[in-house]
Amino acid sequence: MPVISEFNGIEIRMYYDDHSPPHFHAEYAEFRAKVAIADATIIAGTLPGKQQGVVSSWATEHRVELAADWELCQRYERPNPIAPAR
Repeated sequence: MPVISEFNGIEIRMYYDDHSPPHFHAEYAEFRAKVAIADATIIAGTLPGKQQGVVSSWATEHRVELAADWELCQRYERPNPIAPAR
């Protein structure tokens, strides 16, 4: 599962050929969450409040890049790195 971005102790990953809806995985310490690309909401798992807000803001800002990476992963192609949160 490639890491596509890292910031504030958070790793953002995508699996190859993952199931719909389009999403990414955010990991922070012992917390894991699946986050929908469409609206940056958590669809499974949890993140602490502050990290959830950072991930949501980052995902909203990078929605187009995340969608492009999702398509690459569906074809078993390596996703492109995405800039970390500012």
